[in-house]
Amino acid sequence: MVKSSPKDELNWLNRHPRLHELMERYPVAWEDVGRELVNALEGGQAHKLNDLAARAASSAEIWESRIRKSRNNEKVIEAALAHLVKSRMSLLALDKCYLAAATGKTSGKIRFNLINGMIIQKLLFSHHLTRKPVSLGWFTFWWRFIGQKRLLMPLVQPKGIYCFYSRELIQKLARLMGDRFSLEIGAGDGTLSQFLALEGVHIKATDDYSWSHAIAYPDAVEKLDARQALDKYQPQVVICSWPPPANNFERHVFTTRSVELYIVIGSRYRFASGNWDAYTTQSRFAWSLDPRLSRYVIPPELDNAVLLFHKVSPLK
Repeated sequence: MVKSSPKDELNWLNRHPRLHELMERYPVAWEDVGRELVNALEGGQAHKLNDLAARAASSAEIWESRIRKSRNNEKVIEAALAHLVKSRMSLLALDKCYLAAATGKTSGKIRFNLINGMIIQKLLFSHHLTRKPVSLGWFTFWWRFIGQKRLLMPLVQPKGIYCFYSRELIQKLARLMGDRFSLEIGAGDGTLSQFLALEGVHIKATDDYSWSHAIAYPDAVEKLDARQALDKYQPQVVICSWPPPANNFERHVFTTRSVELYIVIGSRYRFASGNWDAYTTQSRFAWSLDPRLSRYVIPPELDNAVLLFHKVSPLK
C-alpha cells in the first residue's frame, strides 16, 4: 500500500480507479482477490460468481456505512480501506470476466464494423448515444443480420447503458402504471422516465449522481439518493432499471408506505443486478417475473427480467 493518509486513499478510491490501477497500488490485496476469483470461476458455476459479487458488494456496503456513521473518522477509514479495495477489485474483475465472455477480448479497443455500426445506430439511437424507443418488429428483423452482437453491451455499459427499451415495453409499462404518481430511482440519464412521460405517465426521475464520471445528468434528473427520493415524493409506483447487484437502496422501497407497485428491469441472474435478499425477505409485496414484459427488453442475449412487486399488505 502506498504511503499516504487513509483519507487521501479513500478520496482516491472514490475517483473510480481502473482495475489495473488498483492492482499496481495494492498488489498484495490483488493476490487475495485473484485467488478468490480463480476459485469462483472453476467449474463455470454461476452461483459461485453470484456469491463472490454478493460478498464484495455487502462488504463495501458495511464498511461505507461504518465510515458514514463515524463521520469520516480516520481510524475507521484506515480499518475499512483493505475491505473497500478488495471489494472494488472483485467487482471490477468480475466485470472484466463478463466482457471477455461477451467479446473474447480483455483489452484493446472494441468497435463495430461499418455495416453493423450503421444498423445498430439506426435501430437503437436517435443520435450518437441518445437512446430511442425501439420498434420491436424492426429490431427482430435486423438483429439477425448483426454479426457482432456480443460487442454491443460492452461498448455502451461504460456510459451507463445496461439495456434498451422497446416501444412495446414502454407502452405496456405506461398502462400498468396508469395515472398513479411514479418515481424512478437510480435513473441515470433519465431515458426511461422520459419515454414513460411521453406516454402520459406522471413520473419523476432521481439519481444520486454516483456515475457523474460517465454520465452527463440532465436537469430533469433530480440529485437524490433512493431513500431521499422515496421520503420526499411518497410515490405510488416505483421503477428502477438495472439496479446494481446487492445494492443497499432497494430495501427502502419495501418500507415506504405509499408504494403500491415496484417494477424492476434487470437480469434473471442474481449476480448481475438487483438486491435479491431484499426481494426474497420482504413480506409486503407479492412478486413475480413477467415473461412477456421481459421479452420486450433489448437485447435478448442479456436474459432480461422484468420483476413486478404488488403490495398485498400495509406496514404495521
